[in-house]
This record gives sequence, C-alpha cells and structure tokens, in this order.
Amino acid sequence: MTNTIASPELVSRLSAEADLAVIDVRTGAEFESVHIPGSHSLPLNVLDERASEVAALERPAVLVCQSGARSQSALEILDQAGKSNVWSLDGGLIAWQEAGGATAVGSSDTWAMDRQVRLAAGSLVLTGILGSLVKPNAKWLAGGIGTGLVYSALSNTCTMGDMLSKLPYNQTEGYDADAVIQELTGKG
Repeated sequence: MTNTIASPELVSRLSAEADLAVIDVRTGAEFESVHIPGSHSLPLNVLDERASEVAALERPAVLVCQSGARSQSALEILDQAGKSNVWSLDGGLIAWQEAGGATAVGSSDTWAMDRQVRLAAGSLVLTGILGSLVKPNAKWLAGGIGTGLVYSALSNTCTMGDMLSKLPYNQTEGYDADAVIQELTGKG
C-alpha cells in the first residue's frame, strides 16, 4: 500500500479539514522532543496492538514518523485492519520540517530512532572489528550486524529499532494509550 501525502498537501488539508487526525507513530520520547502541533502520539507498537480500534476511527488520518518508514508500516497495519481513509506522510517529519511545516518543540533530548539505530549498529560493528584484533571470531559480530541491516533494508523492518524503542529513555512517563484513542474517537 502506498497511500502517501506530501507535506504541502497536509498543510492545506489541516487548515481545511477540522476532523483530520495526525497520528505520530514514533516513540513517546521522540514525540516529546518535536512533533506536529495537534498531532496524537500513538507509538507503532501500541498502534499495532490497538489496530482494530484505530481502524474503526471514522475520521481520516495521516500517520507520521521521522522519515516515513514507520508510518508506512503503520499504514499497512491499518489497511489490514480495514481502515481506508488513512495516509502516510511522505518523507515523515524530516520532509515536513524541510517544507517549513510548523513543529512543537519539547524538552526531551531523545534522538530520533534512525539516529539511535545508526549509533547502536555502528558501535556493534566497531566493537566486532576491534575485538577481532584480540579474538578473531569477534568479526562475526560485525558480519551479523551487517546482515541484519541488509535484511532491514530489504524487508523495510527494523528489529534493532523495535528493541531500542522499548528502552526506558524512549518511553514517556504516564503515557495513556486509552486516553489517546478516546481523544481520537471524540469520546474523551
């Protein structure tokens, strides 16, 4: 499914359609650091667990993440759950900001998930290479990470990102998915 919307079109739709929901599928900490004003935080793992409730939402919705990959995954989840009036923001928050879209900046210093993945993967590869100077079999750590990155690109999934998203610094204290769902459905 490739239902995407470009940043300029989203700007016009937001000003014209009061019921258009913007759902940010990044981690809570990423959302707290910067997000589109008026958007709702529903991390990808939560959206996956609550897909039927979100799919039942009558309002049209635009899904947002950092670069567009996670929102595209969320789009596929909601499509399988039966939601048709949903789009993924093409290029994610990066494209939104480059197009001059408004953002709300918070106090969180949490890095975007793609940056966290690059740091973790790079650190593990470097550890494997340097470790192989002492223990030759340590090179397989670098090979394993490289294989994982290739699989990640081919499958458009990111196991490392999924694992990192569960770390405490990527969580939002007091996050209430029920409240977000109620707000989206207008029952809150």
